Amino acid sequence: MNVFKKIYLKTKNRNLYDLLKQNKLFEEFNQQYLESCQAQNLFKYNIDIANPLSFKHSGNAGDIIYSLPTVFALSKGFPADIYLHLNQPAKYDEIRGNHPLKNVMLDKNMFSMLSPLLLSQDGIRECKAYNLDNVHYDLDIIRKAPIKLDRGNIVRWYFLLFGVTADLSKPWLFVEPDYSFSDYIMIARSAGYHSPGIDYSFIKKYKKVVFVGIKEEFYEMRKILPSIEYHQVSDFLELAKSIAGSMFIIGNQSFPFSIAEALKVRRALEQFYICPNVNVEGSNAYDFCFQPQFEMIVDKLYQQDDNGLNKQNDHSDEL
Repeated sequence: MNVFKKIYLKTKNRNLYDLLKQNKLFEEFNQQYLESCQAQNLFKYNIDIANPLSFKHSGNAGDIIYSLPTVFALSKGFPADIYLHLNQPAKYDEIRGNHPLKNVMLDKNMFSMLSPLLLSQDGIRECKAYNLDNVHYDLDIIRKAPIKLDRGNIVRWYFLLFGVTADLSKPWLFVEPDYSFSDYIMIARSAGYHSPGIDYSFIKKYKKVVFVGIKEEFYEMRKILPSIEYHQVSDFLELAKSIAGSMFIIGNQSFPFSIAEALKVRRALEQFYICPNVNVEGSNAYDFCFQPQFEMIVDKLYQQDDNGLNKQNDHSDEL
């Protein structure tokens, strides 16, 4: 496309211009990525128990959780080494709200919170901060690829780039549940990714509701649900155990929900229509972006057990 055609299309047919530009980016990335894979022998590593495959990731924390099916598929059942690249710059836009990490994707505190959860998994041998070490797979390639990161399925971004697949209806994280939350509805709602018109105030009719997340998010939810409790965790392994032991969790496209999705617990996702890149798969999993369906889903999860049968006990004021 010569310069005159570019100018004409850019002013007269912007949609076609953007399409041709995206096609060109895909063609260029395809060739560069093919050459890079061939040079590194990327898809032909032999698994060695003594020298497991290593993976680099820069965060965000939820993206790391969503990358694990690819890590495990490439490692073929042998433990992998995870290297997390700290303090890499991030550009958080308005729809993500006031992000707690400000202008980086992963910092030292998040690393210390996340590593106990990763190290608790049989498929991970070690988790360390990245320090310009050579690794077999750089998972950050997803941020260089010309795919639209505001749509689709975060887990499957990695499948596209590493040529693997996994049954996403099955769990890929495993923890011992903390059943002290077994009769609690758990809520995790970050500052961004709110579906317009969604109102959590109807949850007042349920007696036991607990919030997980940062305190600023909890304070916002407490304005809507004054009696909601707050569960402070020491690390994300404790968070995962709490989520696993709860009655069910309601979350938006935030880090706690990535854990819930990986655990395959009973869950309801508030999906944001502008950036629908988180999906639920498997049984007892719902998503919503409209109020009537939201209330119906919460009632259904509350009234039914893991097998879809109605429970006999009742913990709410009205049900």
